[in-house]
Amino acid sequence: MSKSVRIVGGVCNSINPAGLFNNVRGWIDAEKQLPRINNGPRSALILGCSGGYGLAARISAAFGAGARTFGISFERPPTVRKKATPGWYNNQAFEMAAAREGIFSETLVADAFSDETRATVVERVRRNGMAAFDLIVYSLASPMRIDPKTGETYRSVIKPVGKSLCGSTLDVATGKMSEITLDPATEEEISATVKVMGGEDWKLWIEWLKENGLLANDVKTIALSYIGPDATHEIYRAGTLGKAKEHLEQTAFDINAMIADIRGKAYVSVNRALVTRASVVIPVMSVYLCALNKVLKQKGLNENCQQQMARLLRDRLYGVNAQLDLDERGRIRLDDWEMRPDVQQAADELLARVTPENVRELTDWAGCSAELFGLFGFNEPVLF
Repeated sequence: MSKSVRIVGGVCNSINPAGLFNNVRGWIDAEKQLPRINNGPRSALILGCSGGYGLAARISAAFGAGARTFGISFERPPTVRKKATPGWYNNQAFEMAAAREGIFSETLVADAFSDETRATVVERVRRNGMAAFDLIVYSLASPMRIDPKTGETYRSVIKPVGKSLCGSTLDVATGKMSEITLDPATEEEISATVKVMGGEDWKLWIEWLKENGLLANDVKTIALSYIGPDATHEIYRAGTLGKAKEHLEQTAFDINAMIADIRGKAYVSVNRALVTRASVVIPVMSVYLCALNKVLKQKGLNENCQQQMARLLRDRLYGVNAQLDLDERGRIRLDDWEMRPDVQQAADELLARVTPENVRELTDWAGCSAELFGLFGFNEPVLF
């Protein structure tokens, strides 16, 4: 790989479309090797379909259950001077594979936070003769959101709450580890982060779809969350991101009440930490990720997005022997392997030994770096 390829702040200065197409085909091939989900969804809406868990959920619904899928994501198409964003190529790869196998799919490139987009979805679903949705996956990730009612723009921040945070962080692209200090978030920053990443938009989508008759009886809607261990508690669960996730999780109860009359269910799925464009720029989280992956691989418990979503649909939601296994707050726990006591003990012991000098050798930095470059279509990291 050319050393001109660089990733800064989770953004790469180059894109390899062929590599992205191969990545999507790999996930599809892996999904097709698994048992068919015979009682699975038939009509699925994926909000945030172009990468990560959203793309993986769409693949499982379409190629695991044969569902017709409608995906929404906000991507930049290619121009004469610039390649598209990675998600644009991921969407194209999915559409091509679905078409080859006669599986209906439609992808809308639009701002999923807007009422205009919601109206477009209703119009296109009716025009295409799609059935009311029996599965809705909410997997949006964005640094900003425009409130459709007020027009006000909100921007999320990644900060601790109540006190400053000092800790180690890792640039996953380069393997350079450093110390950081983060000031606590203001009340305005906390509120803005909740507006962007909380459950308000999820609820708006369900309200809109119900009002327009696009929710099937027994519909299931899933939003994705994360809790994490003590090692990341101050920056994640106790920070601004955690405040947003708490709001998201509480919203599930509101949605359950809203769709009870059609026997609908809203769940929050707590998933494992993975290398994503968002996770690698969360201070402290990156070091933990590299240590966690080392432990999970040693124990044969490592999963990617496709494997997590395949497990969600088969083992928790639809499989013949599926069991939700909800926790005390009604959440589906797909972080069960990550949070196993033996896994966390081993990760803690590893983190206690990590230094800037040994982080590459002691953790799975190389694997995590390769995963990060893979998000842009490159199959190996650039070594510095």
